[in-house]
Amino acid sequence: MPKALAVEPARFRRKGQLDLKPIPLHQYDRPLATERQRRGDAALKAVLRHMLVVREFEAMLGSFKAKGSYQDIAFAYRGPAHLSIGQEGAAVGQALALTPGDHIFGSHRSHGEFIAKGLSAIAQLSAHDLGTIMEGHRGGALLHSVERHLAAPTVPALAENFLLLGLLAEIFMRDNGFNRGMGGSMHAFFPPFGIYPNNAIVGASAGIATGAALRKKLAGEATIAVANGGDGSTGCGPVFEAMNFAAMAQYDTLWTDQNKGGLPVLYFFSNNFYAMGGQTIGETMGWDRLSRIGAAINPQGMHAETVDGTNPLAVADAVQCQRARLLAGEGPALLDVECYRSAGHSTTDANVYRSREEIAAWEVFDPIASYAAKLVAEGVLGDSDVQALRDEVASLMAAVTRAAIDPKISPMIDIAADPTLIGRLMFANAEIATPTGTVPLLAQPETSARIRQDAKKARFGVGADGTKLSPMRAITLRDGLFEAILHHMTRDERLIAYGEECREWGGAFGVYRGLSDILPYQRLFNSPISEAAIVATAVGHGLEGGRALIELMYGDFIGRAGDEIFNQMAKWHAMSGGVLKLPVVLRCSVGSKYGAQHSQDWTALVAHIPGLKVVYPATPYDAKGLLASALSSEDPVIVFESQRLYDTVEQFHAGGVPADYYRIPLGEPDIKRDGDDVTILTIGPSLYAGVAAAGEMASAYGVSAEVIDARSLVPFNYDPLIASVKKTGRLAIVSEASERGSFAMTLAANLTRFAFSSLKAPPRVIGTPNWIVPGAEMETSYFPQADDIVAIVMGEMFAEKNVNRRGLRNWDDRELARKAL
Repeated sequence: MPKALAVEPARFRRKGQLDLKPIPLHQYDRPLATERQRRGDAALKAVLRHMLVVREFEAMLGSFKAKGSYQDIAFAYRGPAHLSIGQEGAAVGQALALTPGDHIFGSHRSHGEFIAKGLSAIAQLSAHDLGTIMEGHRGGALLHSVERHLAAPTVPALAENFLLLGLLAEIFMRDNGFNRGMGGSMHAFFPPFGIYPNNAIVGASAGIATGAALRKKLAGEATIAVANGGDGSTGCGPVFEAMNFAAMAQYDTLWTDQNKGGLPVLYFFSNNFYAMGGQTIGETMGWDRLSRIGAAINPQGMHAETVDGTNPLAVADAVQCQRARLLAGEGPALLDVECYRSAGHSTTDANVYRSREEIAAWEVFDPIASYAAKLVAEGVLGDSDVQALRDEVASLMAAVTRAAIDPKISPMIDIAADPTLIGRLMFANAEIATPTGTVPLLAQPETSARIRQDAKKARFGVGADGTKLSPMRAITLRDGLFEAILHHMTRDERLIAYGEECREWGGAFGVYRGLSDILPYQRLFNSPISEAAIVATAVGHGLEGGRALIELMYGDFIGRAGDEIFNQMAKWHAMSGGVLKLPVVLRCSVGSKYGAQHSQDWTALVAHIPGLKVVYPATPYDAKGLLASALSSEDPVIVFESQRLYDTVEQFHAGGVPADYYRIPLGEPDIKRDGDDVTILTIGPSLYAGVAAAGEMASAYGVSAEVIDARSLVPFNYDPLIASVKKTGRLAIVSEASERGSFAMTLAANLTRFAFSSLKAPPRVIGTPNWIVPGAEMETSYFPQADDIVAIVMGEMFAEKNVNRRGLRNWDDRELARKAL
């Protein structure tokens, strides 16, 4: 633990009590006349108009889902429609208090927040800036379409049409949608207006917005991030992980002066009292007011407040106050914005979980009707003015809708003509230049004891006499990883590294050892034991232009961050139509000796998910070069590292591990031993068993095996494998993952297709049995050993040699496979 923070017995054994901070409830009581003086009539009218635009937009979607038509426009919309009718005051009030540089992150019910934030940004940006933004989006194609078909007398009015058509076309999955139709209703966004991704996973924006706030803080921006969610999301663990991450005390106690203070993130809960059909208060939650949960996070209770979400001015006042706190370094903050969803959860919702009387009682507090009545009573508008606004908005929405469904204006995505379009959007397949900048450091690298020690080591792990050097005398795989990290961390200030025990401990397995002497806390820090928050914050940090190197102590902990890895890190590049980049590297160690929950090879699990690149280096040379490429990539990369290999020295690359910086392209398998009779493809640490087996087969049976190290799983270039199999005619694939559903099985299936005419025998996968991983004493009977490889290859592929041999895996593989054991 940080030596600067002493744990004093006298402090923690003192008798006393904790007093919780009072939580304000519905404190806003400013007269409309005062607001009129503060904001002016035009601004108050705009608030009403913005709520009307949100309401009409969603009424249009609801009408299409219910009746197949809106006004006189017929259209069969087949996608989802999670409407926020009744919550317009919350969305518009929030946006009223934000600047274009403040970024919102939404939920599956965020049409209103999207539109409100966009309209607010348009109102604040100059005509020149609006023109630049619209012209810069996809070469101005959407703008030019709007100019032809939705012309407007002013640039802001044109920008409103641009906003609405871009969103609606996205919802209708049209090519001119903001995200090329790849996001749709629940994933739409437009960063130039401060609208970052909506999210179909409940509560998922909490961690991403927290990471965005982290990037804003480190970049010195005077703006905030807003995590939008519903009351139901407070039942999600990742939401609490995110709030705790945002409130970590180290921001004040350990970070350098210019970076002190909590993260500038506002958790904005649109509390409509229902999580789908479950009622949060009194049924599915323990709290009686959502704002109570702030008390569990920090002594300030996250400055939590319950606000009247039906009054947009009350919401704006609360957001404005919280924003000021956040910019002063007092974050994070929480708002419980009570409102009422008068529409169903979705268009198939029959409202069987609430009474007609309850719905009717809330109609009195409809945000549009009540706010319009106040404006009329104050003399800001007349009844006829309100009606004129309604008519103008309805006319506008009809025009936008016609443009969105017209294939000549908003063309369908022609997958038949371009069948690999989505595939090309999966990865950016781009790299940054080699970092060469200078960054603030605590000390120069050459002062580090570890770096001085490594400088004395041999770069190649085999001595002149042919003996293998000890890890004390030669660069190890751990050292290779460190050198790649050191180069990037000391030259690219955008890159931060964090995870469990990453600082003083040096990482659980010593990869970061020595970095804490060089890097300030804000560049390398310990995170909570919150795997979901670790990954989600890295995603948010990356979306905002930062770069992140994060670590999960064991690959087995991937399950604790499943959504964040599989649905967030993997998908946002494609769902953005290729706009957003995710430069995140996730390091995971594959355990040894620790048994069933700490020693699993889950490479197949992540390789199965489209949008993730996956590498598994087995040598120091490969580890340094592959990690350098991963850290340079604009795509998310997961790096698996075997704990058994951290002390392995370089035995294959003749020049050893270069001291200088270098990269190895992802996706290229490497021949570690030439051969002519059988190809042995290995994944991860099985390389060493494969090489040992090849040596024994050559000396004992005269069989020449070519050993190829996969190095990468995604991407994977099959050409070297095909060439090898054409030469040898036989293929064994060795992995320490469970055989069933493993990536080795995928490789075997594909090689059977790609090289079928060259095969003299079926490819053979040699993995681990589909059982739990046993403890240290039984590992050699579980993971493939050289004896197992020799026995299987000789017995099944060279039967004519009559080699009667069995390895430690003394069971009938065919019988186990037949029973799916």
